[in-house]
Amino acid sequence: MKNKHTAPIFIAGPCVIETPSLLDTVAETLVNINRRLGTDIIFKASFDKANRTSIHSFRGPGIDKGLQMLADVKSKYGLSLITDIHEAWQAKPVGEVCDVIQIPAFLCRQTDLLVAAARTGRVVNIKKAQFLSGRDMVYPTQKAQESGAKEVWLTERGNCFGYNNLVVDFRNIADMKEIVPTVIMDCTHSVQRPAAGKGKTTGDRKFVPAMAKAAQAFGATGWFFEVHPTPDAGLSDAANMLELDKLETLIETLL
Repeated sequence: MKNKHTAPIFIAGPCVIETPSLLDTVAETLVNINRRLGTDIIFKASFDKANRTSIHSFRGPGIDKGLQMLADVKSKYGLSLITDIHEAWQAKPVGEVCDVIQIPAFLCRQTDLLVAAARTGRVVNIKKAQFLSGRDMVYPTQKAQESGAKEVWLTERGNCFGYNNLVVDFRNIADMKEIVPTVIMDCTHSVQRPAAGKGKTTGDRKFVPAMAKAAQAFGATGWFFEVHPTPDAGLSDAANMLELDKLETLIETLL
């Protein structure tokens, strides 16, 4: 990964690990974008979506198979990796494969999770909870830093008031930049409508580019896009993921 002070951070990949062929398709595209634009996009996919709306929703291949598939991506394509953990015991095996460990928004106050992630020596990306302000993120950051985190990033993903929608207050980006230098905008989760469908989260991807550009105006230093070649067929966050073939043009506008 490039130094955070010399280049913006871009994170992209499918919401959940579905198949090896999907990972290959996305990884090949990211490598081509990196070559053309001089970027260093970090590959993201989850081995387990532990907070799906319905118990019947697809969650992923699990940690053992999922980490092997991610390791294959790193080996074949040379991409840096990020994935999320939901339990403290997952930090060590994830840290052996991934360059960045992500803490899900709902879990950003979980002390044991933050401490375990920090102790791996990997970068820790903490997503701001839907129920917290940007300034509140000083406390999760302190937990990680005081547990030895190499580096802490913070990610904005909107606020939810329990009525199947999210509101993004872009002032949170400026507030979080007073805590850490690296603040990322999660442009796709921010357009969710949580649990607004029948047993699933919906959303509206048409707002993704505007979210990215607004975040840039407020000083974001990184952007997170969940992408898929056919997002409507995706097995998680289908309504929010950006079409893979639109990613390069959007990144170009942000450079």
